[in-house]
Amino acid sequence: MHGVLTRMSLEPDDRLDTALTSWIPQQRWFGSKGKPVSAVRTIMRETVVEYEDLRVDHLLVSVEFDDHEPEIYQVPLGIRESVSDDLLPWVVSSDGPVVYDGMRDPDVISVYADQFATGTAPREGRRPAGTTGDVRFRTMDGSVIEAGMKGRVLGAEQSNTSVILGNTLLLKIFRRVNLGINPDVELHRALGEANCEFVASLRGWMEADVDGTETTLAMAQDFAAGSSEGWTTALESVKAALDAHDVTVSDFASESDELGAAVAAVHADLASSLGKSDDSSPAGTVAAILNRVEEASAVVPQLVSFLPRIRALIERAKSADTFSVQRIHGDLHLGQVLRTQPRWLLIDFEGEPAKSFDERRIPDSPLRDVAGMLRSFDYAARNLLVDSSDAAREEVAREWVNRNVAAFCDGYSRVAGVDPRDAADLLRAYELDKAVYEAVYEARNRPTWLSIPMHAIERLVG
Repeated sequence: MHGVLTRMSLEPDDRLDTALTSWIPQQRWFGSKGKPVSAVRTIMRETVVEYEDLRVDHLLVSVEFDDHEPEIYQVPLGIRESVSDDLLPWVVSSDGPVVYDGMRDPDVISVYADQFATGTAPREGRRPAGTTGDVRFRTMDGSVIEAGMKGRVLGAEQSNTSVILGNTLLLKIFRRVNLGINPDVELHRALGEANCEFVASLRGWMEADVDGTETTLAMAQDFAAGSSEGWTTALESVKAALDAHDVTVSDFASESDELGAAVAAVHADLASSLGKSDDSSPAGTVAAILNRVEEASAVVPQLVSFLPRIRALIERAKSADTFSVQRIHGDLHLGQVLRTQPRWLLIDFEGEPAKSFDERRIPDSPLRDVAGMLRSFDYAARNLLVDSSDAAREEVAREWVNRNVAAFCDGYSRVAGVDPRDAADLLRAYELDKAVYEAVYEARNRPTWLSIPMHAIERLVG
């Protein structure tokens, strides 16, 4: 055991802010890479527990820029007199007690797990934590979370940090904090109340009042042990088909059919829980798509030659009959689904990251989710051909896409009672919207992959 850590021995917030100013931009979950950080300012620092040899503080900071709106991030901190070698890469500051990213320390992870379980710390010598001041730990009615669970970080960090607790729960820390209730929690709660079998059950969430607004910080849900990501599974099928020049080898169509049925069931449960409108006009939606396309042409000049045909497609979509709008997933693709032994699960209901929470809550057509999945099938097939000009492999990839698109729509229509292909122009408009988004991303980040969405755009308006 080390000496007692007291508030007097800790760095004041201004010194910690200085250390975080250089540390945060280096983290994978930092979302504004390339934008110089001018300052970091602590806006909330709550002590979760304090032992003789470990203190856990939960930190919310405002990351400030010279020419960009501030962003709020959260950093769970572990604080010790010294740390083992495996924690050295995660040290924020060692000027005094060592301050480091707590999500890399199993002891700190256990503290958070026990907060969900009991609201108290797991060892002797604790100070009362309870709701931890401004930070509150909530559980779903009827959910029992066991104390004493150990944890580990899951895979590579992206915009969030996911931690497995006791191989039964997945704790997701939303590193970038948006004010308000996160749609991931909101929609999981609604789907849980509908007894939806195609999502992992929500067990609890972490929240705090930030600038007077109830704000989600993290969520805990059942962990689908032994599951496979849809993207990885689809890629394996594509590779087998291309290698054998036979699309029936390692056929994915039955999986796509079941996935379509699962997505339709989730849409139905969201509509029954949160309502829907059956008389919306598509005019405003498709006009917004055209605006995004025209803005994107400044980033992707190759779009300019397609604009006349894109406008014609939008005009056809505008004249479509009224359509239903409701809450949807909002960012659906093969990376947002898990294949478990009995069924597919949809995950990550946060919605499109570039949109505000208010924008993500605007009801939209289920066709947007369908279009996202159709684009994902195309990406799975064509990303393996980026450096290839083999016509035979190209034909196999095209057949793989067509088979799986058809199977997905078949499964969807079997459950939904309506076939998304019957709204062909609207579906194409949504696919176009997604493909243009992809084109902008590839132009900025992976120019060698730009041919994938551009090929799709040419097909959609052809």
